[in-house]
Amino acid sequence: MQTIKKSPVFLCVHAALFAGSLGTSAIASAEEAQDMKLEVIEVTARKRVENVQEVPVSVSAMQGEMLDVYSSAGMDIRFMSAKIPSLSIESSFGRTFPRFYVRGLGNTDFDLNGSQPVSLVVDEVVQENPILKGFPVFDVERVEVLRGPQGTLFGRNTPAGLVKFDSKKPTQEFDGFASYSYGTHNTQDFKGAVGFGLTDKLSTRVSLLKQKRDDYIDNEAPGYEQDNVLGGYDETAGRVQFLWEDGDFTALLNYHFRDLEAKPIVFNANLIESGTNNIRKGFNDEKVFQDAAGNAKQDVETNGGSLKLEYTSDEYVYTSITGYESAEIFSRADVDGGNPAGPGFIPFSSESADAIPDHEQITQEFRVTSLYDGPMNFQAGLFYYFEDLTIESLSYDTTNNSAINGYAVQEQETRAWALFGSMDYQVSDDLKITTGLRYSKDDKEFVAERFTNPTPWNGSPDYIKGEANPDDSHVSWDISANYKVSDDINWFGRIANSFRAPSIQGRILFGDEVTVADSETITSFETGLKTDVLDGRGRINGSVFYYTMDDQQLTAVGGDANFNRLVNADETTGYGFEIDAEFVVTENLLVTGNVSYNNTEINDNDLSIAVCAQCTVTDPLNSDGRAIIDGNSLPHAPEWIANFTARYARELGDGEIFIYTDWSYRSEIDFFLYNSVEFEGKSLLEGGLRTGYAWSGADNDYEVALFARNITDEQVVIGGVDFNNNTGIVNEGRFVGAEFKVNFF
Repeated sequence: MQTIKKSPVFLCVHAALFAGSLGTSAIASAEEAQDMKLEVIEVTARKRVENVQEVPVSVSAMQGEMLDVYSSAGMDIRFMSAKIPSLSIESSFGRTFPRFYVRGLGNTDFDLNGSQPVSLVVDEVVQENPILKGFPVFDVERVEVLRGPQGTLFGRNTPAGLVKFDSKKPTQEFDGFASYSYGTHNTQDFKGAVGFGLTDKLSTRVSLLKQKRDDYIDNEAPGYEQDNVLGGYDETAGRVQFLWEDGDFTALLNYHFRDLEAKPIVFNANLIESGTNNIRKGFNDEKVFQDAAGNAKQDVETNGGSLKLEYTSDEYVYTSITGYESAEIFSRADVDGGNPAGPGFIPFSSESADAIPDHEQITQEFRVTSLYDGPMNFQAGLFYYFEDLTIESLSYDTTNNSAINGYAVQEQETRAWALFGSMDYQVSDDLKITTGLRYSKDDKEFVAERFTNPTPWNGSPDYIKGEANPDDSHVSWDISANYKVSDDINWFGRIANSFRAPSIQGRILFGDEVTVADSETITSFETGLKTDVLDGRGRINGSVFYYTMDDQQLTAVGGDANFNRLVNADETTGYGFEIDAEFVVTENLLVTGNVSYNNTEINDNDLSIAVCAQCTVTDPLNSDGRAIIDGNSLPHAPEWIANFTARYARELGDGEIFIYTDWSYRSEIDFFLYNSVEFEGKSLLEGGLRTGYAWSGADNDYEVALFARNITDEQVVIGGVDFNNNTGIVNEGRFVGAEFKVNFF
């Protein structure tokens, strides 16, 4: 039988590469396919390479074709939402400022200094500012999602978990790829990379992304009519790496950049029918009725670099990682989503902008890892973090040619350092115990000034100044065990404690108060099984968890103003489970599936929140008309997330023809801390379909495919703005496209 190379298998949870990646793996014959097994998946969830089945942490990984498929159609980082158990991602900015939620824990704060309990680490450098978290995903080796507190090894604001990206690294071998897709709304998506050795010790890899979409949304507001005014973007991003390898010493230099010119996410006034959570009749996602749509813009520039030095001796590995990041953004939008004539009742127009004119982040980590032959090994290290951030907020008078009528500035400096250590002890051939400890110290210096007041009717002066200087320290810890029940079954258990440092909210353009949230602390308990079944042709992993969080930092978004307020809840509890599975059903059919359940509850009898302007609140109200949120679940925390994928392939000619489908589901969500009829987002089911042909040439592998995202064209409200009218945001509709890809060696 003729030997052919097959395209990679589509994967979901834990992303096992059933057949590797296109151009590097082959199923040589039907007889060999009968013996096909799931490959071992290696992750770096504990800062060293390990088999994911033996790591005592709830971790999922994406890699290979799965990343290519989910990120098709020019998608930004939000493509990961609801594709991994207990993970959801949303944004009120669009392609920037993603907000991550793991096991229900996240932060709805839309200010540009908002901290999150889910950390993002890219190439071993923490990305703290929310604008840094939106860096596009391309030429990535692996994405890992670590659920539960990760405060020992990673430390910086990780009480909910961690999302970790590892770019493909340079090698001495020549390889690369190029892909181009075209689809709905004239969307174009190019990704490419090439790597090779420059000398026998120095190698490089250059990676590039270019995504573009035309504006396709018309503005039909009376007096403001304009075709093709919103919805588009033009983004360029790149990464250049140099790797020096000289015996036991390696040095990896990484430079990356991003340049985005886009329109912000579209707000639709009174999108939600009063008394329901239905989209209003006659809504068309390609039309708006805004009096400020023509001014909308979103420009983002980020630059960063890192240097990783590593030396390996007989018994130790010494590692130094130095990182630098900077970001600039200007984002302006019609926040109320309408105009004085509607749609619906709009008390006043709201057009505002937020900007970061100056930002820099510096990080440094030193660590040593032992390589002992005995039962005990350890890691120990030092971490330092510094961020200098300036934020500007502006408001515009839509009745006076959008002249600036409000201006405020925030200045924030953050310094943090930590000492950490972790130890593994092999008690027996089957049992390993891991313990970890980290001391963290964090302090902030913050000043906010408002120079012009856009809402003088509230009785506040034009000039107001607020300051805050919180600091705190904490000892995080964890203890875990991994027991090998049999060759195919591993049990793990883990108890972990972590914290999020104090946060500051000083967006005083529409308010007079700088609010500070004290540190939140979490203690989490989890246990689970990781199993290989069917002689290696299947994998089923499951975990159950319970956590309590004291003094959880919550953001009261909106309510009676375009403003955020920080509060602490006495206690929040959460529990649930996660199950994922993948199977080689036949030599031609591969399937995966996962499901997670998360139940969260706020426990604070005295905590109350300002409510919406026009919606139907279902929580009890106190004498001040504020909602009492005791017993509520957390915002943007779906109870259920589920996924299913199937891939079928057959040999044809010199290659293979393939078809696969993927489906993701998340249940209902509340947009805000209080409960209301209108601002409960409906459940969302989205499906994808891809079919194509892959074949091998003399030196290259090729693939051509047709694909569709959200094939049922289901649209629901996925976010809201509550201070003015029942403004909402919808998910993207159906997208269809075609793609060509070549891998070269």
